[in-house]
Amino acid sequence: MISDVRLLVANNKKARFDYEIVDTLEVGISLEGCEVKSVRAGKVSLKESYAKPVGSELWLVNCHIAEYTMATFDKVDPLRQRKLLLHRRELSRWMGKCQIKGFTIVPLRMYITNGQRVKLEIGLAKSKKTHDKRATVKERDADREISRGLGGRY
Repeated sequence: MISDVRLLVANNKKARFDYEIVDTLEVGISLEGCEVKSVRAGKVSLKESYAKPVGSELWLVNCHIAEYTMATFDKVDPLRQRKLLLHRRELSRWMGKCQIKGFTIVPLRMYITNGQRVKLEIGLAKSKKTHDKRATVKERDADREISRGLGGRY
């Protein structure tokens, strides 16, 4: 039996605050060799990145993967667009969902699987209104107060 061990590289906390996540999917990502080494070093930022359909493909835009410092000739642009790898059926389904007004595809987490593959968890997201964001902050503060109150007593 293969254990499902994942090493979290980057987490997009802001996406869960700014958007209501309707659906999630694990996809592969097409990277160059030196980019994989930067990902393993944890030099990834998913802030302000999103996925957009181009033709019949899905591309990750604005994801910053820092240059690998030890690379000599294989340097690539840190903000280049990267192709997301999905099955055809999943791709057509997500492209249809993405066309609905108000929905966008945002990356939620990037991690390395047990088989040493870089995976990205994307989510179909709908933008939250300002009052929804305030409610999220209130819930988080209330949970924090409750956990502080119960912290010393078990």
